[in-house]
Amino acid sequence: MASKTVTVGSSVGLHARPAAIIAEAADGYDDEITLTLVGGDDEDGVDAASSLMIMTLGAEKGAEVVVTSDNADAVEAIAALIEKDLDA
Repeated sequence: MASKTVTVGSSVGLHARPAAIIAEAADGYDDEITLTLVGGDDEDGVDAASSLMIMTLGAEKGAEVVVTSDNADAVEAIAALIEKDLDA
């Protein structure tokens, strides 16, 4: 299992547009990708292929999120998206 902790870069956090972009990218992988908010209530994380689930994390700009998957390439790709300001 691969995982990486990253800082949310989008000015609006992981809401609407950023969540949709991340979910679309995650849906392109056959492997399950999970996002977990560091210090959040949901220790099991949420499915990165669901924009609605991503938004339930409540991750704001600067929050730390752990990306986890059996696919290390998927972890790196999704982590890179989370670090960008996708709302710019």
